[in-house]
Amino acid sequence: MAAPLVLAVLAAVTVRAALFRSSLAAFIAERVEVASPLNAWKRVVEGLALLDLGVSPYSGAIFHETPLIIYLFHFLIEYAELVFMITDVLTAVALYLAIQDFNKVVFKKQKLLIELDKYAPDVAELIQTPMEMHYIPLKVALFYLLNPYSVMSCVAKSTSAINNSVIAFFILATIKGSAFLSAVFLALATYQSLYPLTLFAPALLYLLQRQFIPIKLKSKSFWLYTMQYASLYLCSLVVIICLSFFLLNSWDFIPSVYGFILSVPDLTPNIGLFWYFFAEMFEHFSLFFVCVFQINVFFYTIPLAIKLKEHPMFFMFVQIAIISIFKSYPTVGDVALYMAFLPVWSHLYRFLRNIFILSCVLIFCSFLFPVLWHLWIYAGSANSNFYYAITLTFNIGQILLISDYFYAFLRREYYLTHGLHLTRQDGTEAMLVLK
Repeated sequence: MAAPLVLAVLAAVTVRAALFRSSLAAFIAERVEVASPLNAWKRVVEGLALLDLGVSPYSGAIFHETPLIIYLFHFLIEYAELVFMITDVLTAVALYLAIQDFNKVVFKKQKLLIELDKYAPDVAELIQTPMEMHYIPLKVALFYLLNPYSVMSCVAKSTSAINNSVIAFFILATIKGSAFLSAVFLALATYQSLYPLTLFAPALLYLLQRQFIPIKLKSKSFWLYTMQYASLYLCSLVVIICLSFFLLNSWDFIPSVYGFILSVPDLTPNIGLFWYFFAEMFEHFSLFFVCVFQINVFFYTIPLAIKLKEHPMFFMFVQIAIISIFKSYPTVGDVALYMAFLPVWSHLYRFLRNIFILSCVLIFCSFLFPVLWHLWIYAGSANSNFYYAITLTFNIGQILLISDYFYAFLRREYYLTHGLHLTRQDGTEAMLVLK
């Protein structure tokens, strides 16, 4: 598998290098779908200029990245293109290794359940075989490296590519069973964009499974391990934040980064749900609805943790998708990360109900974004309603896609234990309905 992965990496780097040298690079960097006020490269350059002048980059209302990012590019500004290409490659390799290990765990668990007769006798066709799972890690790497969303994010030099890399290494560390590295990378991801805080629950559940610790509230070992992991995470986060303070000798970055993410003061159009809603809202009501919108990212974590406690990797996939949909300043780079995991759930395709329609919706929306933007901003023959309509359609498509995968996952799990051919008490064929 090493040779195909190397070829994929070479192809991805070639595409990115060619686009960096083309006239499209400037066009892509200006696209609001690719760069947001939080991660746009031109804002990083502005922050660097202020830092070089001896002025705090957070003194104005332009720069909203973290101190570690600005100091990283303070030394590597001349190699920025190379940094972003290496970041994407590292993300793909980390995902490849993570899924490779995850497949081994899935196969062992599946084999054990078969030996214990936990599966119904007529579900042989639902069991994943080694041949089916063999190419999944490569497909995951390809889905990330050659996804137009991740390619554009890299070419625009959006710092969401760095966030994706940190999350990928967090997933790799979690699947490898390293609680320390998992906590460190999760703290770094939280430090970068705040919302990965919700990935604490699936990571903890996965690590508990790795340690064969029962997930029971009355279990002492459960609470002991939870406290250990939480302590590692919080200590890592405190160390990173203190390091940022020592770099800047100021706490200005906290309101400029995290206050900016939570309060959503910049209503520049993007592919998210916030900008239009708050542009049309009376200032008097904005605080209440900002809280309502922000709660969306965190609200689903507990019910998903209860429902998917035995399947933490699928829980993590759903949670990453929820973050990319409901965060305040999303970009297509965020979408690319969770889409890379779709091959992992290829065994669910037979249970998906609307995959073709939803795929078409997402593709058409992707093409219509620049069209409607041009009609609104340049031609003047449309208005913000048109652009927000396509944004809303894109997000509804994502929500329905994740819902479809969630339904398919639960349906397959039910069939595995109850059998494919369901019957009522009177012997007639039954239909499975998800409530």
